[in-house]
Amino acid sequence: MDIAHCYLHGNADAVEFCPHDSYHHILAASTYNLQEGDRPSRHGSISLFNVDGSDIDGGDDKLDLVYSVETSGIFDIKWSPPGQHSHPFLSQVDADGYLRIHMLDSSCNGVEGINLKDVISEKISDSMCLYLDWNPSGTSITVGLSDGSVSIVSFVESKLEVQEEWKAHDFELWTTAFDIHQPNLVYTGSDDCKFSCWDLRDGHSNLVFQNSKAHKMGVCCIQKSSHDPNSLITGSYDETLRVWDLRTISKPVNETSIGLGGGVWRVKNHPYIPNLVLAACMHNGFAIVSIKGNEAQVLETYKKHDSLAYGADWQKGEVNHRDGRTNSIVATCSFYDKLVRVWRPKNEVIM
Repeated sequence: MDIAHCYLHGNADAVEFCPHDSYHHILAASTYNLQEGDRPSRHGSISLFNVDGSDIDGGDDKLDLVYSVETSGIFDIKWSPPGQHSHPFLSQVDADGYLRIHMLDSSCNGVEGINLKDVISEKISDSMCLYLDWNPSGTSITVGLSDGSVSIVSFVESKLEVQEEWKAHDFELWTTAFDIHQPNLVYTGSDDCKFSCWDLRDGHSNLVFQNSKAHKMGVCCIQKSSHDPNSLITGSYDETLRVWDLRTISKPVNETSIGLGGGVWRVKNHPYIPNLVLAACMHNGFAIVSIKGNEAQVLETYKKHDSLAYGADWQKGEVNHRDGRTNSIVATCSFYDKLVRVWRPKNEVIM
């Protein structure tokens, strides 16, 4: 069921619900715009919304824009993990090669006082920064670069410092992620069709494994299961979502796969329900997928966007999770039609 929608002034490429207590109603959306010509430029924006989907009948649901700021062209945004900082931080990576950190600030005016304050910016590379992920303690960020490199950047006392950078892949590094159960491990995926894992111990990166055969096209996204330390998901331009068994970390096993009819650009695990995944499938809208053992099944599709399905996220917070019943709220965005939508899956999920 649709809750609300909003058109942005630029091409929408990422949406992220804030995972921090007291701010679960805050949704961030980012844009990327290429101004072509003799001197091409890339610019973008970050918008913050107040999302209220508490009315199960939909009568008082809303999506209110409360803050917006112009930026460089953004490829990805991520909130800092909850419980690690006194304020939520929103990080961005952009076409100018910067990693930038903003702090979510709120005044006594309630929602109307919500804004972002710049904390620090660091030039990571002359290449474009394409993707980022926080480690579980909120002290380090991994950044994927357009030249195939990956950077590990520390964030301590509001300062950013590149700790390590290496050439991990041959082409664009579309995705990188910390292992939330073993944060010394970092995963990377690239346009070279390779899916890799690196061990950061001993102060430098060591290749744990590199799979170059499973993905028939570029690897777009990687997400470790929050419920199963031995399970990980990858998405690819080859339109396939793959589930990996990591029990033998040096040789992961592709446990199951499912075709989703479009390049799998983003995947997000449900915050409470094990093995329930939200996927952005580029030319084929969005899908909610159930994964049980070696079987994967599409439970629902959402195709009310008219352009590339890029950004997707589940709302966090107990407001949608009571008495073992989950009334999930989802945010999605699409690129060329500049559209953000907030909606509720058709079927209420019972734990």
